[in-house]
Amino acid sequence: MFRQILSAAIPASLIALLAACGNGEQAAQSIRPVMVVQPQPAAESMDTYPGEVRARLEPELAFRIGGKVAKRLVEVGQRVKKDQPLAELDPQDVRLQLEATRAQVAAAEANLRLVRAERDRYQKLQERNLVSRSQYDNAENLYRSGEARLKQIKAEFNVADNQAGYAVLRASQDGVIARRMVEVGQVVAAGQTVFTLAADGEREVLINLPEQAFERFKVGQTVAVELWSQPDRRFPGRIREMSPAADAQSRTFAARVAFSEGEVPAELGQSARVFIAHDGEVPLAVPLSALTAEQGRPYVWVVDPQDSTLKRTPVRIGAYGEKLVPVLEGLQAGDWLVAAGVQMLREGQQVRPVDRDNRAVKLVAKE
Repeated sequence: MFRQILSAAIPASLIALLAACGNGEQAAQSIRPVMVVQPQPAAESMDTYPGEVRARLEPELAFRIGGKVAKRLVEVGQRVKKDQPLAELDPQDVRLQLEATRAQVAAAEANLRLVRAERDRYQKLQERNLVSRSQYDNAENLYRSGEARLKQIKAEFNVADNQAGYAVLRASQDGVIARRMVEVGQVVAAGQTVFTLAADGEREVLINLPEQAFERFKVGQTVAVELWSQPDRRFPGRIREMSPAADAQSRTFAARVAFSEGEVPAELGQSARVFIAHDGEVPLAVPLSALTAEQGRPYVWVVDPQDSTLKRTPVRIGAYGEKLVPVLEGLQAGDWLVAAGVQMLREGQQVRPVDRDNRAVKLVAKE
């Protein structure tokens, strides 16, 4: 009896379960996150040069007078403000010169008072015809000579006073001390470089171009800059200036590369790489993980920026590189494509684009 009841109850429960499943709503399909990248110029068609981030303006600071360095007030890497004291010379010599010139000014003033009184006395005597005209003219000339001498000595005093102020080297503008070339106790000449200041403001990349390829480069030529701190991002730039003479030891030509964008997260001293394209059209390149194939035909998954859906895009590729593969046809520079997990995707699938740090990416084509 119990077996009959159990055998009848099991089919009934199965039917009820199937009915419940059939009448229920389908579970909402989750949107899969995918890592997206944009194609970049193929490295095989570009020259790469290592460089260092430098300041656009790097004035060399020096004392305007010579002397012995008595104090050094800053260190390399220290941030300074405009007119901040950086170093001081021994002021003893310039102070003695200033005192000597001050004494000469006092003597010239006393002499001027004397010749002025003499001229005034001769003028009264000449009006009464008690002295000749030549005697009065001689007194007048002595007065004018004394007046000119006083002006000369005052000018020399002002120079000596300025030189006393030149014993303190001050920063010409806000920035960071990039190099130091003196120590306390060292005797320096006027104009000898003491510090190199990396001024605040624009940053550039200093590179060295080989002499055998120097003719292929020109001022204003567009380049791409990659910072070692951000290896997956390239910043547009241009060659701002090129040295007209090669370095005597390395036989390379120094060149300055300026960033085209307004704000670039480049810090002084950072390492960088500058990519300079060869003449002619440069193919694009994509990561190896972004490429897949079916029946020997390679393709990539391109994300539609309008609705974040996938589109299967056939491409024609070149020789495989270590990490990238050049794409000769099928892609535009502004396309966004899936960089990993491409075997698990399907046509028209909606995805959520993210970068390598799992941050949401706004799909906007590069201009």
